[in-house]
Amino acid sequence: MSMYKALTIAGSDTSGGAGIQADLKTFQERGVYGMTALTVIVAQDPHNDWFHNVFPIDVKTLEAQLETVIAGIGVNAVKTGMLGSIDIIEMAAGKIEKYGLKNLVVDPVMVCKGADEALHPETNECLRDVLVPKALVVTPNLFEASQLSGMGPIKTVEQMKEAAAKIQERGAKYVIVKGGGKLEHEAAVDVLYDGKNFEVLESERIATTYTHGAGCTYSAAIAAELAKGKTAREAIELAKAFITEAIRHSFPLNQYVGPTNHAAYRLYGPGQHENLQAEVSPAK
Repeated sequence: MSMYKALTIAGSDTSGGAGIQADLKTFQERGVYGMTALTVIVAQDPHNDWFHNVFPIDVKTLEAQLETVIAGIGVNAVKTGMLGSIDIIEMAAGKIEKYGLKNLVVDPVMVCKGADEALHPETNECLRDVLVPKALVVTPNLFEASQLSGMGPIKTVEQMKEAAAKIQERGAKYVIVKGGGKLEHEAAVDVLYDGKNFEVLESERIATTYTHGAGCTYSAAIAAELAKGKTAREAIELAKAFITEAIRHSFPLNQYVGPTNHAAYRLYGPGQHENLQAEVSPAK
């Protein structure tokens, strides 16, 4: 017998709030055994206003990690985060196709938090054309949705719906466009589209700038719930409740950044009385 298992193919955030660190914390909180395949290492420079230095991992090293986890152990769900290059995207997509992995959550990370410019448009196009079509769920923020859909800046719920439809046409089963803090709306709004129906998901807007790793955490929570057998709609609903509490109880790490609190749903939120012990099942 074995715990349900989830794999994150993503970057390492040295500061601990985002990337694989956020993913593993989320998997643990949701009662899922987490495994990793590193694509890049991100280190922040405390002597230069927290500038993000990105150190790519060789594609052969990524392949060895993927074989270890997928062929050597087995997974119930996979999520991707920062991939960083066309070679990395193609390697990840190739392994997902080779092993027939179904519960794929694509968090289409394109730039580090705070940036709003497509630094490598050709990489974003590869992500859109090669990996997104294999996804069960894609979780772009407003900037990422504009890049994947080919639209300009997205500022309204109607534009979020338009972008979701365009992305879904690429082959993803479910698209959830996250409004985040940049959408001018009184609530925190996400738009979910399944190819037929739009659903606007609202939650309390929390006044904080401590949201480092929120996107990673949200998508990781979706992947964890999918690994346990939840439907995509159920997984997204639970993940939104999880990230809302994580943001509500976020905290400053230093003068530059503040991460979400991955234990908040269990400690303070509606999940504090929920039994989050892992369900047991053979890995598939």
